[in-house]
Amino acid sequence: MNLVKNIKKIARDVLLNESEAIHNIANFIDDNFEACVREIYSAKGRVVITGVGKSAIIANKIVATLNSTGTPSVFMHAADAIHGDLGMIQPEDIVICISKSGNTPEIKVLIPLLKRRGSKLVALVSNTNSYLAEQADFILNATIAEEACPLNLAPTTSTTVHVALGDALAVCLLELRGFTSRDFAEYHPGGSLGKQLYLKVSDIYVHNELPIVSPDTLLKDVILEISSKRLGCTAVVDEKKILHGIITDGDLRRMLQKVSNLTDITAKDIMTRTPKKIEKDEFAVAALHLMQENNITQLVVMNGVQIAGFIHLHDLLKEGIV
Repeated sequence: MNLVKNIKKIARDVLLNESEAIHNIANFIDDNFEACVREIYSAKGRVVITGVGKSAIIANKIVATLNSTGTPSVFMHAADAIHGDLGMIQPEDIVICISKSGNTPEIKVLIPLLKRRGSKLVALVSNTNSYLAEQADFILNATIAEEACPLNLAPTTSTTVHVALGDALAVCLLELRGFTSRDFAEYHPGGSLGKQLYLKVSDIYVHNELPIVSPDTLLKDVILEISSKRLGCTAVVDEKKILHGIITDGDLRRMLQKVSNLTDITAKDIMTRTPKKIEKDEFAVAALHLMQENNITQLVVMNGVQIAGFIHLHDLLKEGIV
């Protein structure tokens, strides 16, 4: 039991250490940080981010975040730079070098080569008295009191702070660019996130058949229409395709519990007159939310005053919206 308590305490101490460090670096967001953001925003080239060890992993993450939010970026491993990768850097590029100490051998070899190429250099560094910081045009101050590691050796708090500063940088640039959800969707067309941002109801309902009956259609024919179109419902429309209501499997079951003589039952006798509807140009995710809010599995798709079709929960599941 004591071991369990110690594990919990260790975990909480790590999280508190790292959260306090992030809170502290908020005080380092100054005019230099703003100038760095504006320099990147106005640059004609790309952002090249480099580092070694854990810093290289952080660099890759920041590159991915910048690319996905409208700032073209590439990763260059600091050790590989002196073996040919330095050729990827163009004079108009901005280089961000990530390092905790700012004094690693690879960094000391790389910095003079970068300076010679004329690129602006940004140091994302935890030691502002380091060689890297002294050579940089801009410093992103990631100073921490100590690592969460009890030996104060394993990169823990420092890497967390580096990631957080990278996020701050990316979001500032996103805001400056006026980056919208539509822009985001263009960079994330795959997966459920992308589909939520661009897939519309009109992209989905057209693949379904349209079950329709008239208000005077007899019950037998209503059941046949529902069964043949396999959506568990049918629309009730007039000759101009103006919607009068819908009939679902549930409506049929409820009617059978109440009525014994089915001979003269017609569609208008059992239809729901105010069904839930959605316009065909709405986003598919809006259809999902409407279904969830009303605990239903299908919606009538409208084209103005006329019915266009149906969209079913299964369609959204198939598309990966859910």
